[in-house]
Amino acid sequence: MTPNPSLSGRDPLAARVLPGRYYYGWYVTAGVALVMMCGVGIGYYGLAVFLRPLQEAHGWSNAEVSGATALYFVVSGIAAAVVGPYIDRRGPMPFLVAGLVLTALMTTLVGFVEQLWQLYVVYALLATAFGMAGGVSTNAIMTRWFIRRRARAMSVSATGVSSAGVILPPLGAWLIGAGGLELATPILGAVILVVGLPVTLFVLVWDPRQMRLPPDGPIPAAADRQPDDAFSDAVQLREWTVAQALRTVSFWALTLAFVLVLLAQTGFLIHQIAFLEERIGSRTAASLALSTAAIGSIVARLVVGVFADAVSKRHLTAALFVIQAIGVLLLVYIDNSITTYVFTLTFGFTLGNIYMMQSLLVGEIFGLVSFGAVFGLVSFASQVSSGAGPLLVGLLEQSSGGYEVPLTVTAGITFVAAFVVLFARPLRPPEGPAYGASPAATP
Repeated sequence: MTPNPSLSGRDPLAARVLPGRYYYGWYVTAGVALVMMCGVGIGYYGLAVFLRPLQEAHGWSNAEVSGATALYFVVSGIAAAVVGPYIDRRGPMPFLVAGLVLTALMTTLVGFVEQLWQLYVVYALLATAFGMAGGVSTNAIMTRWFIRRRARAMSVSATGVSSAGVILPPLGAWLIGAGGLELATPILGAVILVVGLPVTLFVLVWDPRQMRLPPDGPIPAAADRQPDDAFSDAVQLREWTVAQALRTVSFWALTLAFVLVLLAQTGFLIHQIAFLEERIGSRTAASLALSTAAIGSIVARLVVGVFADAVSKRHLTAALFVIQAIGVLLLVYIDNSITTYVFTLTFGFTLGNIYMMQSLLVGEIFGLVSFGAVFGLVSFASQVSSGAGPLLVGLLEQSSGGYEVPLTVTAGITFVAAFVVLFARPLRPPEGPAYGASPAATP
């Protein structure tokens, strides 16, 4: 592996004050969770919170605001694909800092737009920030700090996004009710700066080698795997070019599966509050239902993280897709106040795990050295489809007069994704020490 000049550095301030008896990677995990709560969680769940208030405040249609949301996902995907290779070479820290500052500023400005074009500009810049401070940067950090315990660690770090889903919908609904978007958005922007920036600057470290530490920390001998498995150096330290990755069936199966499932999942999620508000008759109650889904996401991700390192990630991912599709269908076709929360919770069980499995599959198949470049491409495609999801649901809702048809369509798409992801098989490690060789064919 080519030496990386960005790996030089000194211990962060937190390492000098936090107890040294714990592996520092777990402090990094907690720090990434906080950063994801700010940079990813507010940027992601805020779209659902802002959807209906923006319509009501300005008289914009569902499709018009959903179009801005679609633009958000497309631009964030482009930004992720652009920064991915730079993160592999130079590290994610500058992108995290710039992304968090821009996220805070654009979140604040959402409350002060007057024209529809202004909303589109603000969402485009917010999306750029998401691409810099989102999944590529944070998962690149986690992928280097943990290999054999990657699923367990990521299940903890990704709770930051779900925590935002628990806190933001009811908080946002309350703030909007008290003072409109003009009150809510500056407060949310301030939270990003107050929480996210200090953690990024004083806690996070990109690579354990910067602190002269190995990945994973101490691991019991019983946890060792065979040298030819997905955790071996032959897989994890292999360098991939974009052209090499594009020539594998696994890359295209992985990409297509998440294109489909995130189109469906995001289309449902962004419209969930509006859908449930129509059913329940209360925005606050609908927001609490979204928080219920986020709570389910946290619990299920922590549970899955305990065993995911030891099972087939393809099969686990396919199962999660199927559960999500069934949960959406039950939520749409069974109209009952109790079951609404039950099925929303079921959807939440899969919500965060699906994003986590995307990172884990990329890390398992393509390793850590080229993670940013490969994950950036996968993220680009899935973010574009995520943007199409809310727009598709919005257009179908307008044409059909309700949410039954569009949400049924999203469930069907998710079933297809469950089949496609089974073709994202782990690749055989290359023979010999030359990790830059042409990739082996999929088994």
